[in-house]
Amino acid sequence: MTVALSSDTFNQLKGKDAKFSWEQRKLDLEGVRYVDDIISKDECEQKVSEVATHNIDLFTIGDDWERKFDFLKEHCYVVYIGRTQKISSTMILKLSRTIGGLGSKAI
Repeated sequence: MTVALSSDTFNQLKGKDAKFSWEQRKLDLEGVRYVDDIISKDECEQKVSEVATHNIDLFTIGDDWERKFDFLKEHCYVVYIGRTQKISSTMILKLSRTIGGLGSKAI
């Protein structure tokens, strides 16, 4: 499986502030046995080139992006995955501050 991991710069462009650096998040993903390759996600427009370059045949993303990546359907299968109900990043941040203070930055 190939995983596109948002770069620190891309997160900043999106107004997000990851708690861990791209390098640390990459190291964490490398520990997942199903992950074969990790590519840096630097901009939204690179998706078509990523699909072609990395021979992607299935693209998945959360259903909060429903229909926004349908343009990829001519290149690969696109599947929108439902989010875990009753779990949010805000809830995780509040919990993390309670049990050990991961901080106030977004995950």
